[in-house]
Amino acid sequence: MGAHTEIHASAYAGAFTDPVFQSQSVFRALMDAMARPGTIMPLGASATPPAPLGAGAGAIALTLCDDGTPVWLTNALVQSSVPAWLSFHTGAPVTEIKPEARFVFIEAGGIVPGFDQFALGTQEYPDRSATLVIEIASLTGGPEFFARGPGIKDEAIISPKGLPDIFLTLWTENRGLFPRGVDLILVAGMDVLCLPRTTKLRRREV
Repeated sequence: MGAHTEIHASAYAGAFTDPVFQSQSVFRALMDAMARPGTIMPLGASATPPAPLGAGAGAIALTLCDDGTPVWLTNALVQSSVPAWLSFHTGAPVTEIKPEARFVFIEAGGIVPGFDQFALGTQEYPDRSATLVIEIASLTGGPEFFARGPGIKDEAIISPKGLPDIFLTLWTENRGLFPRGVDLILVAGMDVLCLPRTTKLRRREV
């Protein structure tokens, strides 16, 4: 009985205290971060989702998800109270079918599936693609990449820490599908760094 009550309690708590204001703040931060790829932005509002989902990813879920946005979760998230929390606060259905998901959430340290397993949009409707919200250890201090593309003046250097070693390969393949492809929101704590599919990355040689 004990574990059961716990699930219910954590599923109902931990949303925004001022939903309209806080979701507007997070939405603005995400729009800015997508428009300026590689720039680290504070989300400006925090949520307390059940573990192992982090505060920043929780705030993004509350802001972007609704009953029309199927969500794909990693195994660890599916087995936690996160699906109940998402369902209660956003109405978003959890799907096991990767191409159906509009949003994908991966907790810090979780296995990042190949991006092409998710919806990539079509030539006619490239926006019918998935956005992956990936929690990582830190948005700085990792391997350095040069980022170029729309919204970046000349070149930006990013150094996210906690992405899989195969990340650059996954991203280059995704970039090659343009205008189709997924978009990424990297989250650490309450900060985000966005990589829309228009962004080109190359490793910075030391």
